[in-house]
Amino acid sequence: MTDSTTVPTAAPTAAAPPGPHRATLPIVLTGVFLSGLDFFIVNVAVPAIQRDLHATDAQIQLVVAAYALTYGIGLITGGRLGDLFGRRRVLALGMALFTVASAAAGAAPSAELLIAGRVLQGAAAALMAPQVLGVITTSYQGRARARAISWYAAASGIAAVFGQLIGGVLIRADLLDLGWRACFLVNLPIGLVAAIAAARLLPESKAPGRPRLDLRGLLLVTAALTAICLPLIEGRERGWPLWTWLLLAAGPLLLAAFAAQQRRLRRDGGSPSIDLALFRERAFTAGLAAQLTFWSSMASYFLVFALYLQQGRHLAPIDSGLVFSVLGVGYVAASANARHLAARIGRHAITVGCALRTAGLLLELWAVADSTRSLWWLVPGLLLDGCGMGLSFAPLTATVLARVPAASAGSAGGVLTTGLQIGNALGVALIGLVFYRVLADTPGPDAVPAAFRACLLYVLAATALLALVVQALPGRERRP
Repeated sequence: MTDSTTVPTAAPTAAAPPGPHRATLPIVLTGVFLSGLDFFIVNVAVPAIQRDLHATDAQIQLVVAAYALTYGIGLITGGRLGDLFGRRRVLALGMALFTVASAAAGAAPSAELLIAGRVLQGAAAALMAPQVLGVITTSYQGRARARAISWYAAASGIAAVFGQLIGGVLIRADLLDLGWRACFLVNLPIGLVAAIAAARLLPESKAPGRPRLDLRGLLLVTAALTAICLPLIEGRERGWPLWTWLLLAAGPLLLAAFAAQQRRLRRDGGSPSIDLALFRERAFTAGLAAQLTFWSSMASYFLVFALYLQQGRHLAPIDSGLVFSVLGVGYVAASANARHLAARIGRHAITVGCALRTAGLLLELWAVADSTRSLWWLVPGLLLDGCGMGLSFAPLTATVLARVPAASAGSAGGVLTTGLQIGNALGVALIGLVFYRVLADTPGPDAVPAAFRACLLYVLAATALLALVVQALPGRERRP
């Protein structure tokens, strides 16, 4: 574990700080898995939730996006709280609150209360996620840190690609007649055990010095991100009233005000929410942009694919989840080798991943062009798509975090994961505009397949953009 104190040079025989507990990585990966799973597990449950709670299309988008939006908005605050009060303590608190929020979501009697439960889940996940990266960065060094980050990426990806299958199994099992509610209530025993283990076994770490909570900055960034994401989710169904355009215009201005306030606070000797010096590192800035682009295409794709399988091809949730598992096979196979490939060719591993995704998406587009074509024709495209995801995500995360100093671990983890979750929320909002617009304009039984095909074109464009953005990442580091 990295300590904030400096060992005097006159004491060469001083003992090294103890290494992390052997349970450290499994505990923090549980936090990663739970927070990722709860974004994706709900996808296969969307049709059942809409029927059971009589939810509108906008409410269904909010069931998915409100979690990501609250999660993303709260991550900077969560990272700073870990820096201030200790990453172990805040992680354990986040896990406990996530368990309570999951119980509230699972028991929700209406769409409005389910959305409220999802907001609470997102806020709790925002406490967990930056501590995970903070604990990894301060507890592991060198190759051990690279392996831990690879496991972090693998856990995030597995939660994403297998979340649909897990949700389908839970709905099909219908334990205690819970139906879709089991997708949330399954978190209760896992979250409780993980919270206790985190409080007892994880190493503690804080940011050096005495940083303070920057409430003004946190309010500014929260207002900015809400102003950007909320109109995109609500605007289409409400007919784009004036307030949606005013918020969209205010978003960039609020971000500019936040950046100016952070610079001024740093100049005056205060404790800004984000260490703007991080953005001087090309790997961090380009990596944040790449993270935003990657997840804006991945999460939204999973949502519309689930709708296509269940509403367009009339599959049961369990069968829909099994189709998603083909993606999972490709993801696991590729992510297991992604670190070694990235060590050899650097950022070009991500470019290879983009190329595989593009090939896979084109095959999927061909497979769904004819609604009478067997779903078996999707298998080659899904395998390639999953491989592309696996080759993209792990090297992207490792390339960025490998250059972050331990003192900035909490801030960097919060900002980087903010990019991930805001990408999720923006992707759901943008692809929702495409999906529901084509759905409304296409009469007859081909409406859902046509909407899904349009969304595949959006995902292809985002993948091409990602391939361009990653060229700004630094090349492979030379070994001393």
